[in-house]
Amino acid sequence: MGVVPDGMMRAMETALQLVDMTRLTADLPRAAEAYGSAQPFPHIVLDDVLHQPAFASAVAGFPGIDDAFWKAYAHVNETKYSNTQPDTWADSLQAVAREFCSPEFVAYLEELTGISDLIPDYTMDGGGLHMTKRGGHLNIHADFSTHHTHENWARRINILLYLNEEWHDDWGGKLELWDQQMTACQGTVTPAGNRMLVFTTSGDSFHGHPDGLTCPPDMARRSLAMYYFTEEESAVRKATNYQARPEETRTRKAAIAADRTVLDVYDRVKRRLGISDEAAHKVLGSLSRLRKRK
Repeated sequence: MGVVPDGMMRAMETALQLVDMTRLTADLPRAAEAYGSAQPFPHIVLDDVLHQPAFASAVAGFPGIDDAFWKAYAHVNETKYSNTQPDTWADSLQAVAREFCSPEFVAYLEELTGISDLIPDYTMDGGGLHMTKRGGHLNIHADFSTHHTHENWARRINILLYLNEEWHDDWGGKLELWDQQMTACQGTVTPAGNRMLVFTTSGDSFHGHPDGLTCPPDMARRSLAMYYFTEEESAVRKATNYQARPEETRTRKAAIAADRTVLDVYDRVKRRLGISDEAAHKVLGSLSRLRKRK
């Protein structure tokens, strides 16, 4: 937990007040069994994770659609916005993220998942606040496998806390969980408010919401994502592995594969040369026109 400032660490050592740990812990034996046996990969959906006042405060503090700190990701494989700078978040959201980094919550995740020595990451590498507007999407993928700064940290667990005050099924946005061979969707998760998805991050934990949202223009799909790592002697770096669904057209499949390659090359160059994300967006944008072609 060396990435967490000392002041935050001291705060984490106090009793948790936002996460309903009493209820989560009481259900832990059943939840751990369900997690390990879940298909198509280990996962569980947990409802009412935050105490209701804490959830209401987090929703109220979530940045607006036009907030200056949103960073756009607009290319073939995703159209969404991200904020990975906790110091720009409302106090209510920072407090939730700190509790998700606390020793008590990390110990709970270890018991739930069966993975020991998990390392939380308040720097939000790959995580943070996420927002997807009307028409936005995220293609099916398996996550990047390591931390971008601590390259010997392997990503092991992802949590997604949905912060939607309301969400209707006809708006789309259900997270699809696909099998290892990408032959069929084997489960979906509706992004209902105060619902958390916990899953094991691996090379074939394929997930995403690839169809464009149909929510009203003033609404958005909102979540907080965080990763947990283990330190490895030689963590294997694998880029985000975007996949096409079986029913996609040949042109669509080619566009997804091309965009995946560009993203991987960009990430390697960025890590070596320290270039900005903005430089890549121009290249990624040149592929985005393929997204709507059939």
